[in-house]
Amino acid sequence: MVAEKKYSFSFTAASLRTRELSLVAKHVLENPIDDIEGVLGHGKRTTGKRYLVEMVKWLNVLTEEQKTLLLEGNFNVQKEITFIAVCKNFAFIRDFIIEVIREKYIVFDYEITNGDYLSFFRRKAESHPEIDKLTEVTQNKVRQVTFKILEQAGLINNIKSKMIQPQIIEPQTKKVILKDNSELFKIFLYSDFDIQTLTS
Repeated sequence: MVAEKKYSFSFTAASLRTRELSLVAKHVLENPIDDIEGVLGHGKRTTGKRYLVEMVKWLNVLTEEQKTLLLEGNFNVQKEITFIAVCKNFAFIRDFIIEVIREKYIVFDYEITNGDYLSFFRRKAESHPEIDKLTEVTQNKVRQVTFKILEQAGLINNIKSKMIQPQIIEPQTKKVILKDNSELFKIFLYSDFDIQTLTS
């Protein structure tokens, strides 16, 4: 049996940082921004440095067209591209969305419970020993930030009631997904039929 790729949990340091990622895109792809670390960390250069390292990783998984949208798109488009970067980088979040949230949404079950998350977490721990190595504090942080990212991306209404929201993707985002990998529509809760319709 092939071992699954290890989950990374470095998203706990960032959540969905749309403005920061677009700033880093400008810094890397256009013109260097003076004291980018200070800007990202709101004056705290150590924090900014950590964000910069993390954001460059996110940027690196995007296609050239996706990076262009991060620079030129409106805030909604930038947020969708940032969400794509998060899901490309962090299989834990992507798997939770596709295996739990999308499956519930497709059968018109719109409420995510703590039990849904816990079942997913325990199931994944069986094939991902790195999960067992997380301290209780880190486990709580992973759960909190996962739901924060889902709220920021608009997949759920808020972190308290966790009601799944219908997704409407901007046309420019649809185009760059189609050119990249249509499977990415699943993170926006599209059904297989909807994806097939888009790609045919």
